[in-house]
Amino acid sequence: MPRIFDNIDLPLLPTLKETLEVSTRADFCVGYFNLRGWQTIDGLVEPWLGGDGARCRLLVGMQPLPQDELRAMLSLASDDVVDQATVLQLKRRKAEEFREQLAFGAPTNADEAGLRRLSAQIRAGKVVVKLFLRHALHAKLYLLYLNNPINPIVGFLGSSNLTFAGLKKQGELNVDVLDHDACRKLQRWFEDRWTDKWCLDISNELADLIDSKGRFKWLPSALFVKGLRRDLVADARTLTAVLDECGAWDAGADTKLTALYRLLTERRPDDKVLVFTQFADTARYLAMQLRARGVVGTASVTGESADPTELAWRFSPASNEKSVPPVDELRVLIATDVLSEGQNLQDCAIIVNYDLPWAIVRLIQRAGRVDRIGQQAERILCYSFLPADGVERIIRLRGKVRQRLRENAEVVGTGEAFFDDDGDDGPVLDLYNEKAGILDGDADTEVDLSSYAYQIWKNAIDADPTLRKTIPDLPPVVYSTRAYVGTPAEPQGVLLYMRSSEGNDALAWVDREGRSVTESQLTILRAAACAPNTPAMPGHPSHHELVRAGAAHIVAEEQRVGGQLGRPSGARFRTYERLKAYADTLKGTLFASQELEKAIGEIYRYPLRQSAVDTLNRQLKSGADDETLARLVLALRDEDRLCLIHERESEQEPQIICSLGLFADTDGKAR
Repeated sequence: MPRIFDNIDLPLLPTLKETLEVSTRADFCVGYFNLRGWQTIDGLVEPWLGGDGARCRLLVGMQPLPQDELRAMLSLASDDVVDQATVLQLKRRKAEEFREQLAFGAPTNADEAGLRRLSAQIRAGKVVVKLFLRHALHAKLYLLYLNNPINPIVGFLGSSNLTFAGLKKQGELNVDVLDHDACRKLQRWFEDRWTDKWCLDISNELADLIDSKGRFKWLPSALFVKGLRRDLVADARTLTAVLDECGAWDAGADTKLTALYRLLTERRPDDKVLVFTQFADTARYLAMQLRARGVVGTASVTGESADPTELAWRFSPASNEKSVPPVDELRVLIATDVLSEGQNLQDCAIIVNYDLPWAIVRLIQRAGRVDRIGQQAERILCYSFLPADGVERIIRLRGKVRQRLRENAEVVGTGEAFFDDDGDDGPVLDLYNEKAGILDGDADTEVDLSSYAYQIWKNAIDADPTLRKTIPDLPPVVYSTRAYVGTPAEPQGVLLYMRSSEGNDALAWVDREGRSVTESQLTILRAAACAPNTPAMPGHPSHHELVRAGAAHIVAEEQRVGGQLGRPSGARFRTYERLKAYADTLKGTLFASQELEKAIGEIYRYPLRQSAVDTLNRQLKSGADDETLARLVLALRDEDRLCLIHERESEQEPQIICSLGLFADTDGKAR
């Protein structure tokens, strides 16, 4: 009978180490791997010579690929077409994720030494790391090979990942496999996956990331346009003059940094604080300097971060319904606007605008990340840094920002104050973008209705606190009907609230024939308004059919505009539309490009990195032609600088949240 290793009565790690001591090589297949797990056994791998027959082969399933990307890869596999750019992107991105996981939590000297040992073992051929990407792989198998003719292979099979917790701490279920025939079958199973064409070796990438503090990439030749040399020389001279005048940077003399430090340690020493900046370099600088000054639980997240969502979960676990160990939870998160949309950060009620964006809607979006359903604080505090008076006289920044706030007054309501001396400068928060054209010229400024909807919710629970529990407890697909006469422009029908497969919240209004009435989300939201004592009416016989019609409209619209492609004036929307039309003109010609089609598909499915937004906006504003735009996008994709591709825990299906019927009696009277 096999022994059971559950880490309670019998831990797995001691027996695994004892077997490794008498082994000559090993094959491990795990779903997850981190440094602290590897450190528990790396000393036993060190004596091995490396190379075939004397190394540890580590096969990692990791997180599954995004579903759309996985389907694309599988379809390519059927005709044996390999997209090298996709393979390189996956290898780089997965290696970056490894680096984040290896450094998870508070780093120690032991961790640094462990990283160096792992890199040395990889370069010596003692460890080979591959990622299995054909499909999600959650197997946990440890095969160890011994110089023993009677029992040459020992296996351990079960639930333990190659992590400290999986090997030693948390409850698991593993068994040893000593039967010779069973071990041979497990060996063949491992070999089949190790040699699969979609099993990618990232050993070198992982070692490079561990060893290097920074990397450079060669620019594509297409970017070296006429006049570039002259411009680069002029820029270099200007920058050199600035450096000569200012001298070496002294963070200790950075008064703005010091003001932020005092805010975090003196005025808000125990609170979670979300700090926004427009620039990735600034975010990294602030995180490094604050940690150096002893502000624990500090991290930065930018468009270049491997997994911004994971950092958001560590910063705001409660609002994301995640369990995060206290040692890994973050108190201060410094972010670019990569976190200003699409993240739940309601564990925090304090926002700091370290610099002020020209697109003033960004201020509102930043506040909206915490001021939404689930926020427990009575008020949201927004601190904004202003430039020194001397600088302000030159650029008149505060005046420009205040003017933008006044111009947006018709779009947003209430009275949020973003400056200490706002006075009566006007309302800032209840956000909507359909009436005011002032935002149309902004670069990639996309706003949502979360702040407006939240104000409705807040007014409701203030009037009736029991709704705070009643509403979340309602089942999905809940529906009701209220009396409504209707007009030709706003007829009777059904209002629908649905969360799409892309994770977007959307509203629809269909008439009695299932035709879309309007796509204006604000108009639909206002049509649903009614007094708390409005009586519910019996449902219309065609209610559910109309709900299905409304859902079909939402799905079709999302497919048409690309889900979160954003405003028509934004870089993502404009680039997608331009390149899709350009690619259509190339179909059937020698110039048709599969790589361009894949880049267009990624723009459709995933948000652009902020650096890509800036680059594309400059080209779009300069009047770049389609061919130039296509070359730029392909260059960004080749360097993995185009889209921020989030891993999904599982494929999402569209979900109908609720619906409301708007009907009158057959005699035309409201009922």
